[in-house]
Amino acid sequence: MNNGENCKRRRKEGFTADEDDGENADSCSSGRETKKKDLNGIITSLILLDEQEKRDREERNDAFKEEKSVMESTHTKGTRTMLEFHSNLNDYYSKIDEADRVKRKKSRVKAATVVATASDHVADDGNGKSGSGQQRRLWVKDRSNAWWDECNRPDYPEEEFKKAFRMSKSTFDLICDELNAVIAKEDTTLRNAIPVKQRVAVCIWRLATGEPLRLVSKRFGLGISTCHKLVLEVCSAIRNVLMPKYLQWPDEDSLRKIKQQFEGISGIPNAVGSMYTTHIPIIAPKISVAAYFNKRHTERNQKTSYSITVQGVVDPTGVFTDVCIGWPGSMTDDQVLEKSALFQRAKNGGLLNGVWVVGNSGYPLMDWVLVPYSQQHLTWTQHAFNEKIGEIQKVAKEAFGRLKGRWCCLQKRTEVKLQDLPVVLGACCVLHNICEMKKEGIDPELKIEVIDDEMVAEDGLRSVSSLKARDAIAHNLLHHGLAGTGFL
Repeated sequence: MNNGENCKRRRKEGFTADEDDGENADSCSSGRETKKKDLNGIITSLILLDEQEKRDREERNDAFKEEKSVMESTHTKGTRTMLEFHSNLNDYYSKIDEADRVKRKKSRVKAATVVATASDHVADDGNGKSGSGQQRRLWVKDRSNAWWDECNRPDYPEEEFKKAFRMSKSTFDLICDELNAVIAKEDTTLRNAIPVKQRVAVCIWRLATGEPLRLVSKRFGLGISTCHKLVLEVCSAIRNVLMPKYLQWPDEDSLRKIKQQFEGISGIPNAVGSMYTTHIPIIAPKISVAAYFNKRHTERNQKTSYSITVQGVVDPTGVFTDVCIGWPGSMTDDQVLEKSALFQRAKNGGLLNGVWVVGNSGYPLMDWVLVPYSQQHLTWTQHAFNEKIGEIQKVAKEAFGRLKGRWCCLQKRTEVKLQDLPVVLGACCVLHNICEMKKEGIDPELKIEVIDDEMVAEDGLRSVSSLKARDAIAHNLLHHGLAGTGFL
């Protein structure tokens, strides 16, 4: 009896245990299914988020490309407009020059007729009433040139001469000898020709002091129009005769020395020039005023300013090796660069393969133009690079400071016509080179600090390979102990 009850009880307990195990198994299975559903939901959400991010990224890229396309189109349109304006301006001035030439020719013919008539009267008087054998001369106003006669004396103090003309007597005589064949004139029956030395002195004094022509006229005992004519004639002769000799791109041997000197200054290899663009103030032109309006100088000085540009490349001694003169002051540094002959030679002729011309952040980074990092939050390596490239930039900026200090006409608005300014500015650059080559020091009182507002180039990167090359140079400067500690 007892055994039978025990068996029933055990069977009952067994059935109950089996039911509990089944219930537990069902519960586990439903938990796994719930977790699986949750996991699938998370994965689906992540996929949707990723797809949304891709769509947003594509939209941003499309917007960036569209914005870049608009900027490039605007830049191209502005460049085309500027070129058309410059072409029209040249045509306008060519017509003015032609009209002036015709007018001068008519004046000369008229004067020659008057002189011939006067000579006939003199001959008649000599054969008839007066009996005098003397020939009449054209009347000229008596002016004193005592100051120039004093300066031209052999015993005139060297220091005083250099203070007046920014160069020694030997350098002055060298320039006169070089230009003698071009600017020398012969005496006529009407008047004696102005000597070569006085012609050159009038020009150099005018460039050095920037004095008005009426004061130059009194100082040299010449007419105002004569002084103006002499300045343009001598400047033109300097450009045509001396510029090919004293302002030219270096040859291979000279480039090798320049590289070594710049590397010694900064540690940056293969630098062959330091480039800078400055502005020369001018009187507001009668046409296309907006093109010459200098917005940055106007805002800084609180005075309406008009200017033309001078872009120059210098060697380590501050001697110009290339210049681009005359583009309107509203143009940015990178726009002036694109219009320069240097840019065209580098683009078409491969003049600057494997070398760098160093510029500021106003120029774009190109295969041959090396500029500093301009973005925010620079690394130590980039700071170090900017510090060293600044040493090369300083060479060009100081050279322009000496240029404007020597030739004070570049610091003020000049009386020279706009179409004649490139000739005058080119002559100033050539004379600067001659003074630098002859080791003509400049009076410390004449030195000025050049201030030109730099604007970061719109398209600051023109070459990916140059970006990598700049990073490599910056890395070498920092990790080879050439960068200094000024950036810390």
